[in-house]
Amino acid sequence: MPDTPGKPGLLPKFKSETVDIIHSFIKQKIEESGAGGAVIGLSGGLDSAVVAKLCADALGAEKVLCLIMPEAATSEEDIKDALSLAGELGVEYRVIDITNIIAAFSELLSPTELDSNALGNIKARSRMITLYIHANLENMLVMGTSNKSELATGYFTKFGDGGADFSPIGDLYKTQVFELARAIGISDDLVIKPPAAGLSEGQTDEGELGLSYEIMDRILLGIELKMATEDIANKVDADIAEVERIQDLVSKNVHKRKMPLIPKIGIRTFGLDWRE
Repeated sequence: MPDTPGKPGLLPKFKSETVDIIHSFIKQKIEESGAGGAVIGLSGGLDSAVVAKLCADALGAEKVLCLIMPEAATSEEDIKDALSLAGELGVEYRVIDITNIIAAFSELLSPTELDSNALGNIKARSRMITLYIHANLENMLVMGTSNKSELATGYFTKFGDGGADFSPIGDLYKTQVFELARAIGISDDLVIKPPAAGLSEGQTDEGELGLSYEIMDRILLGIELKMATEDIANKVDADIAEVERIQDLVSKNVHKRKMPLIPKIGIRTFGLDWRE
């Protein structure tokens, strides 16, 4: 298919029916499970804001619980933005400082000082544990906030921010999430806020990934379409080495997108050929 004149090729598009699809998905999954609602970790960033708004619109604000879980590296701006959004949505929210939880894990379980990656994983998994405790107590399900760009590149913590019952925006690239946010009325201040995991001071997603979401999402779309490396590079106007780097991230992070693999023994095996 030829490119649209004046527009770049390989551009993930946002479709207006996406909002209704996600609303129906959230409502159906909550009803099927018999749960009373959804629990969301509200970080002060765009993805969690979008998921919280989608859940509130689909279920009603009274069936949404948002947990704001700051720790030592959390910025005041993130806390303020999370509190502001929870107030706008009219959902119940709780602020739970997890600094001492992280410190306890770090001190009790590690014989040496943790590097930034290990410490970041402890933070993400501490939030996951906190979310599930409240989900258990309130008979709710945990709604994840990972997008397709993060899932593809493995830019999430396994059993951390990747630990959720459902992921409403998991099939939308980050650039599509920007458009979705505007479509559902999320504040422009959050839309233009630099994406960050909030695991260390000054960290940004694009800084760690080494590429803007605009370029990376176009590369990822080419990979999704099973295009040849050179064709992707030409369409995106990117170095072949950069395309190969993203391809490598997608390939080596397969394990993070799947349940633990099981050796094939029975007639149908979970995670392999037992589909449900």
